[in-house]
Order: sequence, then C-alpha cells, then structure tokens
Amino acid sequence: MSEQPQQDQTAATNTSTAPTQQPFRFAVVGAGQIAQQAFIPGVQQLPEAQIVAFVSSDPEKARAYGVQHYDYEQYDELLNSGTIDGVYIATPVHKHREHAVPALKAGVPVLLEKPMAPSEEDCRAIIDAAAQTNTTLLVAYRLHNHPFLLRLVDCVRKKTIGEIRSYTASFGHNVNPENHRGNSGFWGGPIPDMGVYPLNLIRNLLEEEPIAVHAHGKRNADAQFDFHDTVAVTCEFPSGALAQYTASYSTVGQQGFTLAGSEGSIQSSAAFQWGDDAELSYTLAVEEDGEMSTETVEFEAYDQFAGETRHFIECVRNGTNPEHSGVEGLMDVRVCAAVEESLRTGATVRLEPVERRHRVSMDQAETIPAPPKPGDDELVNIVAEEL
Repeated sequence: MSEQPQQDQTAATNTSTAPTQQPFRFAVVGAGQIAQQAFIPGVQQLPEAQIVAFVSSDPEKARAYGVQHYDYEQYDELLNSGTIDGVYIATPVHKHREHAVPALKAGVPVLLEKPMAPSEEDCRAIIDAAAQTNTTLLVAYRLHNHPFLLRLVDCVRKKTIGEIRSYTASFGHNVNPENHRGNSGFWGGPIPDMGVYPLNLIRNLLEEEPIAVHAHGKRNADAQFDFHDTVAVTCEFPSGALAQYTASYSTVGQQGFTLAGSEGSIQSSAAFQWGDDAELSYTLAVEEDGEMSTETVEFEAYDQFAGETRHFIECVRNGTNPEHSGVEGLMDVRVCAAVEESLRTGATVRLEPVERRHRVSMDQAETIPAPPKPGDDELVNIVAEEL
C-alpha cells in the first residue's frame, strides 16, 4: 500500500447535500454527447444517484430523458432551488468557468469535465470559488478511479522498471469538423481534448510536473479545422525524464504508450478509451539476470464514468477533498497553455517548478462493469464527435 498523499487544500465540508440515504440529485449542465453517451448511463448504474434536471438551450433533450429543463438564463434559479445536490458540467471548455463558479459560490458541488478551463486564470478562479465556500470540486479524470492507472502508478513507485528515462504516447481519431470541437480553436482541439490523457498519465506516473515544453503542429489540408489538427509535444521533467506525446483529430482511431526505464519497460495499446469494449491492458517487461521477462496485465471493461461519479459523491458526503481536484486540472492546463504558446512562437516554453503534493491513492479504485454504450443514433439532437 502506498503512502497516503498530503492534500492540496482544506477538506471540503458541504452542508447542502441530501441525506445519505436519499439519491444524490444531479443537474446536467450541457447535455451533449459525453453527457448522454457516458455520464447519464453511468449515473443510471448507481442506486445512490439520479439526474433530476438538464440545463440546456434545447428543451427537447430534457423531455426525452424525463427531467426538468432549465435554460441557461435560469441557472441561478436552479442553483438556489434546493432541488439538486450537485452539478455535472459538460459544456464547451470556454464555458466551464461561467458555469462552475456560480455553482461553487452557491455551495453546490461540481463534477467538471476536463479540460478544466482554457487558461490558468480561469482554473484559479474556479479553485478559489471552491475554497471560499468549502465546496467539493472534482475534475473528471475518469482513469484516476480505474485500477489500470493505479496499478501503473504503484509499479513506478516501486521502481519495478528502475528509473524512468522516457515516455512516448499517441492518442487520436478522426473528428467531425461539424462538431463543436471542430470550430472552437486551440482549446477545443486535440491537445486539451485528447492530449490531456497521455499528459496526465505521465505526470502521475512520474509524480512530477514539467519544467519545459516544446510543441510542433500540423494543419492538414483535408482535415477542415481552423487549428493544428495534429500536434507533437515534448516535455522535460525535473528528474531528467523526457516525455513525448502526439494528439490528433485527423487520424484513424489509435492510442497507446511506451514507458522506458533503466531496468525495464511498460507498453500499452489500450490505455485511454472508455466504454463496454474498453478492456485496458499493459505489458510489463523487466530485465532479470540478463534476460527479459514479460507479464501482460488486463482489466475488465469498467464503467469509468460511474466510477468517478461514485467517488465524487463519496467525497461530497464524507467532506473529503478529491485527489483529482481543481489543482490537478490546473496542472494539465498550464502545460496545455505552454503548448499553445510554443505553437505560436516556435520556442521552448520554460515553466516554473511546481510540486503537486496530493497524489493518487490505491483506495480510489472503482470497479463497476461497463454497460453497453448508446450509439450515436440513440442520442438526442447531437452532432457526433467522430466521423
């Protein structure tokens, strides 16, 4: 068992939540594809949770799911109604601060989709709002509650493959340019959306924060985006480890990583996806007496969204600060912002050294079997993300 990490801030103490014997009442803010295809089916698996309202510009979505509809202009009314115990925010990233801060200031716990926000300033405003009211804020890093990531972290902590030297990773697929991600600039693009997965993984495996970032991007003529649709990033860490990852909106679906150490390596071609077909796995190779021994570790397809939601509810009801809090979200956003600057200037961006004290704990694991993923044709008024 790993040492219990220190917390980044005072534990949250929420007093506005429903009694623990009653289902936790969620309002979904932004009923788009990720909400309908992943979060809602996850909540439906949890006897301790229910969805009671949608905040959306489209009332038909609420009618289809049989819940109360609120326009965005009625958001404050909902937050002060006493009819909800928390909000799940899945609006486009540039709207996250606009929707998270009022909820937190009203004492309503927030489960916030990643990336957290399009700037460090916005992240800090959200973190400050949570701190001012001692209200739970959890950023939706679904893999932080999956045994896959936790076993990997434990393996690196125990130096099973020695000192970490390098990391290479890739995550991409062909994104529909008509989806909102296709016309929202850099912060709707592949680095904050998909690149955050390999970035967040290596940050947590090394338990360090990057000190230098360099990026190179490509705008492919046939991809129809107003931003770099394929971006390669190199990060340097205080230990000397180098991490390189590529994120793309214009490749066939692909994902995986290689982590190389002084005494072995870990490889995975099933590392970042979700759903009932997401059986994550990795292969550990360790040199022993001059020979390499290998072991493949496979995991069932767990409901990653139900898992993070259950963890969120437990944090709210227990008054504990989540490990994947606003600080964790900020750590990724500061790197994404450095990537954006490097793409603009062509230069390496140096980052101030930061020590993230609150790290993942092995007891965060949730193992709820994944339900069938709703097909795109089952979603209500959605422009599908993938082509």
